[in-house]
Amino acid sequence: MSNAYGPILIVEDVPNVLELLEVTLRFKGYAVLTARNGEEALEVIEKQRPALIVTDILMPKMDGYAFVQKLRLNPDTRAIPVVFLSATYVTPEDKDFALSLGAARFMEKPIDTEDFLLTVAELVTQQPFTQPQPLDMERFYQGYRTRLENKLRHKNSQIARADRLLPTLPQDQKPAFEALLQQSIRDRDEIQSELYDIYKTIEELKN
Repeated sequence: MSNAYGPILIVEDVPNVLELLEVTLRFKGYAVLTARNGEEALEVIEKQRPALIVTDILMPKMDGYAFVQKLRLNPDTRAIPVVFLSATYVTPEDKDFALSLGAARFMEKPIDTEDFLLTVAELVTQQPFTQPQPLDMERFYQGYRTRLENKLRHKNSQIARADRLLPTLPQDQKPAFEALLQQSIRDRDEIQSELYDIYKTIEELKN
């Protein structure tokens, strides 16, 4: 299977999710490449072109949206099919924006393994993949900004609710809940950092 279609690139920053996806695909005979964010993925692609890319959206350094936009701007990588996976960006608007970037599929985490494998099989045998046209940069950044602003409001609401709930929990439940709260705070900080960069880029495009 891997010899016929080439490797599948998984882009995921959460180690246990990355391992699960990699093991699942290797068990079915696919060759697999891995990266932890969009920047690493672009470096991997320079060395070996994948037949399919499976990528998370919320990641450090370069997230899935920015990564796929870069793929679509490059004629050499524009035709590589992409599957978006996300547990964070799951509203209809998030999905529409992902598909507007030329994603072939959008799947919510936690994934259904059988559905995931069927999706992969469909896409690696669907050759050649229709080349999507990239969004113009202004439209991309405006849509990207809206997605992040909405997600930041939602994340801040989650953190506020968790802060109120934490003191009321039994002592034995607090450590696990605190770990979830800290992860939400890290996600919030990551979104804020990305938004700051986008605001700067939009201003530069106007000038």
